[in-house]
Amino acid sequence: MFGFPSFAALRSCVTQSWSPEIGDPEITGWLTVIFYLLCFFLAVRVLMLRPRGAAIALWAVIAPITGFLAINKQLDLQSALTATGRCVAQAQGWYESRALVQVAFIAILMLAAICFLMIGLRILRGHLRTNGVALLGLAILCGYVLVRAVGFHHIDSLISMNVAKIRFNFLFENLGLLLIDLNAIFLLRRGRVLPRRAGVRPSRP
Repeated sequence: MFGFPSFAALRSCVTQSWSPEIGDPEITGWLTVIFYLLCFFLAVRVLMLRPRGAAIALWAVIAPITGFLAINKQLDLQSALTATGRCVAQAQGWYESRALVQVAFIAILMLAAICFLMIGLRILRGHLRTNGVALLGLAILCGYVLVRAVGFHHIDSLISMNVAKIRFNFLFENLGLLLIDLNAIFLLRRGRVLPRRAGVRPSRP
């Protein structure tokens, strides 16, 4: 299996560099979990209330993604994915050439991101002005997750730098959540669309 005689051998290799534990025990890590949960709650509220101008398809994507990432934040599954890739590369003998594979993977991810944005823009046709900020926030959030999952050493070092004593990865990740939250609050403040009763015409002033 992927160069290993069994799944147990692969799991043994992965657990040498990763184990299921709290991934970010610092206060910034737990704050990010709270922000994810807030984002999930607001997305669900948008889906339930269906305010004017809301692109329901977009919020139906945002809700499960932010809910899953809230759980994953402290499970650090992207590190498990990186460790798995490292073990497979060593077992199959292409670990020394992993940079080429990473570049190809990055290119595929960028192509997928472009396709995602094009589909998102198509879905938001007619609702871009009222949902575009959330789409931008989701793109930033997915970009952050993909960068962490790829595990480029130099990129990891860059996003781990401090900005005014706050790690850049905290700002990067939470910028996407903030944009989604602001868009959700904007939509919820617009109020719920009441269904028009059959045979009743709206009164004119």
